[in-house]
Amino acid sequence: MQIIRPAPLTRAAFAPFGDVIDTDGADAFPINAGMTTRFHDLATVDVAAGAGRPAIAIFRSTPVSLPFDIALMERHPLASQAFFPLAPRPWLVVVADDEAGRPGTPLAFLATGAQGVNYGRNVWHHPLLALESVTDFLIVDRGGADNLEEFSLEAPVRIEG
Repeated sequence: MQIIRPAPLTRAAFAPFGDVIDTDGADAFPINAGMTTRFHDLATVDVAAGAGRPAIAIFRSTPVSLPFDIALMERHPLASQAFFPLAPRPWLVVVADDEAGRPGTPLAFLATGAQGVNYGRNVWHHPLLALESVTDFLIVDRGGADNLEEFSLEAPVRIEG
């Protein structure tokens, strides 16, 4: 069985797969008479294909414990998909390059409770993986037409801490 270990989630490491959503190093400016700081343009929302529209949802994720075996990857051919935790808890991000229409070797990242991700259109990723306890995530993705492709891995991949 292939074993992978999560690396810290950084903008540079995640760039081939989409955007890291966090405030560190983000463009920021005061608004609301100086009472609020706006961290601006943190991710590129891509939902326009096929006359798509943006949709906002909350996903409630049951936690997993490491080691954890993954056997499924998914992607969204018509849009990006952003996840941001609504509680300060770590969570796992698992992605893979596309290799001739199927996921390549998965990579795992450990996201802090202050980081989200925006998967680019057609990026293979594992469904949401909360750690520690049930966690709600704010999701921005495409509403409307079916936008999901799933792929069962030939052999499970184990994520170890």
